[in-house]
Amino acid sequence: MPNAIDRLPSPDVAEVLARSRTVVVPFGSIEQHGPHLPCGTDTYAAELLADGMAERLDALVVPFGPYGVTPIHAGHPGTVNLRREVFEGLLRNICDELVAMGANRFVFVNWHEGNIASMDAVATELQADHDDVVVATAQACYSAKRVYEPQGGELTHGGAIEALAVMAHDPDLLALDRAGEPTRPEGAVALDEMRRSHEVYGYVTDVTLMAHDGWYGNPSWATPERAERFVDEVCDAMVERVRLVLDAPRDLRA
Repeated sequence: MPNAIDRLPSPDVAEVLARSRTVVVPFGSIEQHGPHLPCGTDTYAAELLADGMAERLDALVVPFGPYGVTPIHAGHPGTVNLRREVFEGLLRNICDELVAMGANRFVFVNWHEGNIASMDAVATELQADHDDVVVATAQACYSAKRVYEPQGGELTHGGAIEALAVMAHDPDLLALDRAGEPTRPEGAVALDEMRRSHEVYGYVTDVTLMAHDGWYGNPSWATPERAERFVDEVCDAMVERVRLVLDAPRDLRA
């Protein structure tokens, strides 16, 4: 069981921070994921991987909470969207408290793309305001894509990789019989590739532009065997790159 601030007595929290000065914060969202996945899919995935990263880094896990910035899914039952100023204010408040406790190495483990702009804003401000603080942001969903794409696993909303994450968290929350046949609406893949491009990208402001019922893909790709390896495979894909950021000389991060 990883060290988590909400599970430990106060002296034990102080001991972990004195030893590693490292915290891992998971980020997800509460939003619709079709008829077959829970609305907490992104948060479950992030929290599961944050625990794995904390074990590898001897770090303290600090929950941010289940909610994220998700206007793209607004209006669908089960979606709770945080305004950016609420998300950023809460995150900065939490980080300032942790810095006061002695933390100076932050690892943000994110599964929900809508959080990225706000996370980046807080991370850069936090690092600029504290000379000894460094933040490494791990976009865990993209790491999972890198791991599983060669095996046929696609990162689609409610599809293969997200079904795998839920299966790894709690297979009882996965209702594959309600998903029906794999779906691939016309233009959905192109829209995902467009919004995720690192060179030139645009924006999708309503998930129904990709799929009328808000999800697409092949959740039946997820298997118990793959789910058993999910945390190790994705965390192993992230941890070396995270350490490169945390251990970089300060003058390379300025």
